[in-house]
Amino acid sequence: MKQEMHVTNQRYRLGYHLMTKGGWMNDPNGFSYFKGYYHIFYQYYPYAAEWGPMHWGHARSTDLVHWETLPAALAPGDMESGCFSGSAVPHDGKLWLIYTGHHYIDPKDPEAFYEDQNLAYSEDGIHFTKYEGNPVLRVPKDNTKHFRDPKVWREGDTFYMVVGSQGADGCGRALLYRSPDLIDWTRCSVLAKSENEKTEGYMWECPDFFPLGDKYVLLMSPQGLEASGDDYRNLNQTGYLVGTLDKETHVLAHGKFVEIDRGHDFYATQTMETPDGRRVMMAWMAAWDSPMHEKEDGWAGALTIPRTLRLAGGKVYQSPIREMESLREKTLQDGAWEAGKAYALPRKAEICLRFDAAPAVLLTLTDGTHGLSLAWEAEKNRLVLTRKTKDGVRACTLSAAPHAVRAFLDQSSVEVFVNDGETTFTERIYFAGNVTLTAAAQEGAIYALEAETNTYGTDAAEEETK
Repeated sequence: MKQEMHVTNQRYRLGYHLMTKGGWMNDPNGFSYFKGYYHIFYQYYPYAAEWGPMHWGHARSTDLVHWETLPAALAPGDMESGCFSGSAVPHDGKLWLIYTGHHYIDPKDPEAFYEDQNLAYSEDGIHFTKYEGNPVLRVPKDNTKHFRDPKVWREGDTFYMVVGSQGADGCGRALLYRSPDLIDWTRCSVLAKSENEKTEGYMWECPDFFPLGDKYVLLMSPQGLEASGDDYRNLNQTGYLVGTLDKETHVLAHGKFVEIDRGHDFYATQTMETPDGRRVMMAWMAAWDSPMHEKEDGWAGALTIPRTLRLAGGKVYQSPIREMESLREKTLQDGAWEAGKAYALPRKAEICLRFDAAPAVLLTLTDGTHGLSLAWEAEKNRLVLTRKTKDGVRACTLSAAPHAVRAFLDQSSVEVFVNDGETTFTERIYFAGNVTLTAAAQEGAIYALEAETNTYGTDAAEEETK
């Protein structure tokens, strides 16, 4: 019997980000609300700190901040080589998972596979049973073998599903389906598609489709975009299309693709609508080309903090959910700021800075060896993040000079929000010593955050279902 991985060193473990108790994590899945709990699932391999046959890990929370790890919800069956990404939706008193079954035709050839869409359900939100009629949706004839990552939602009496795919022409696209019962699916349309595999992607992974403001947003992770200046610097990107949905043809008329995060370590988003109407997003806080030094310690990967989305001027803005403020344990600095002074930081901290006039270097975070700096090139309207690693520069243009920066430091990660969420940078930085902050702000605050917000026991879950 295989033994689950255990963490051997705490040096990079995070305090308020969701991680596994050991083993591998990637894409968030099944972000939902059911019977008083927020649920998040994730791609999970419990037996190594490397990608392997995918399971669905599972955690729940009452506040989107403090997470309790539950037993794995899905494991590959006899006919599956992996339970790939998908979503969750409450229906008829049950929580339904919709996931991609990944099937190898030849175990010796990783490119010989097919994919289909499947269901599992639970009455308690903890223990899941796979639907005996799986699969409920097979790859269409005008598609290649790439057909995965279903996102399902409900409108009235109808369920809708958007699926990432690669058309027979070799270009990425998002397919839209509908169903009265989650079982029988009819294709509505090609919701949107790439016109060129090199500039818009050969496969669109992890699609998500939702209204925001007076528009619709298609959020996805296209594979194969070629780097262009400051754009598309990672192996694969994550971003969105904003547009108008034709309710008759179910086709999205949209503008250009926009990267939603400009950092090194961000991929595979998933959103949900909270009971109070917010659109909240989480993502994998890594990427396929991220080094993930924590592998040496028996674990790999984490999820970002939850972020509230809003639309302004045709652009998606991100803000840390308001519940993050509940983690503030102590105010270390508030008010007037001494430019050039090195402020000592705890390894779990929130930083809020305001700038009357943007300086050339907004801030620096460092332990003397590892760290980052954020700089402003006014003549180009260019914001530049430089991380002390190979290929360390990531940059973008802003609509206006930076006036506010909010950053969350958590042991081996930093998430930076600029101009109230106009742009973000998500970074894994493997600090080895005490961290200091130097900034040219006019005013600022530093908050020490809770040391531990994740629990890994399942006693509460087991007691609840007795």
